[in-house]
Amino acid sequence: MVTVRILPLIFLFVIFSNGFADSPALPKPHQVDNPGMIPFIKPDPRKLPGIVVDDTQAKLVGTWKHSVHTPPFVGNSYIHDKKEAKGKKTATFIPELPKTGFYEVRMSHNSNIRRANAVPVIIKHAAGETKVMVNEGQEAPIGRLFRSLGTFFFKKGRSGSVVIGTAGTDGKYVIVDAVQFLFVGGRKG
Repeated sequence: MVTVRILPLIFLFVIFSNGFADSPALPKPHQVDNPGMIPFIKPDPRKLPGIVVDDTQAKLVGTWKHSVHTPPFVGNSYIHDKKEAKGKKTATFIPELPKTGFYEVRMSHNSNIRRANAVPVIIKHAAGETKVMVNEGQEAPIGRLFRSLGTFFFKKGRSGSVVIGTAGTDGKYVIVDAVQFLFVGGRKG
């Protein structure tokens, strides 16, 4: 009888001391199209370097659908545009940057042949705006999850953003997951 009472306490201690209980649960193999990609999921954005804004924090225009079908992704899931209302949907990621300087901006997305190959992404930074076209059909080169959009100068605070759109992506899904801002240095000399 004593053993039965102690084992649950030990089990709970192990779970909480490993931080497992605070992390989102990973999907089960039967929930995804490629179970081999589950290890590349980053369930806790807070454990990634830099400032990470997840899709759950993005300002969304239009109706998006949450999914775990195609890993990897950041957090609990990713969203997609359902291949509908092209050009009328956007997802805006606004970071709270701790200091002024240059940041490498990365976007996360999963990939397959059903993904759009010319997703318009606008980075709003201190020097203006830069538009990048992202091929989500190609696997992201950084950890099979992130793709660099370039390095840009941002002011401290919330004046910068990344806007992912759907214009020109007819017939394919646009995936929206997370945007990462990695500080790389101060002003160039």
